[in-house]
Amino acid sequence: MAYVAISGPGSATDAERDAARAAGRWAADHRHVVVGGGLGGVMEAAALGASESGGVVVGLLPGGDRAAANPYVTVAIPTGMGEMRNALLVRAADVVLCIGGSWGTLSELALAVRTGVPVVTLGTWPLTDPLPPGMPEAPNLTTASTLEDALDAVAAALR
Repeated sequence: MAYVAISGPGSATDAERDAARAAGRWAADHRHVVVGGGLGGVMEAAALGASESGGVVVGLLPGGDRAAANPYVTVAIPTGMGEMRNALLVRAADVVLCIGGSWGTLSELALAVRTGVPVVTLGTWPLTDPLPPGMPEAPNLTTASTLEDALDAVAAALR
């Protein structure tokens, strides 16, 4: 069992929500705990997918109200930390899967890269190639072009 953080925008597209739901289902089917921000969009879709497969979903909420969690969260933790809860989410995870992109998603991606947590992106801003001068390589970052590739990369990171 591992802890798979699924990160993405609260205002997600249908495609992002579909991918997140499938990723949450995949994680639960592999007996992994899904960790997320506990709110809507990608977070809610991932939680829905995990709950459909009988999985456990931990929601690290930005505010102080446990009731703010989406209805598919199993364990709601109100941090009262706002976006600073993103650091907790990354540190609680064995791997971070970013689906789509928002500023919060980008902060989780950056925190994962900086702390050495494996991170897989799908439809998230890719880093430029070549990297800007002075920016170090990110060996723990994998960019996937399909959900299947992203889930294979998550599985590989957990081996």
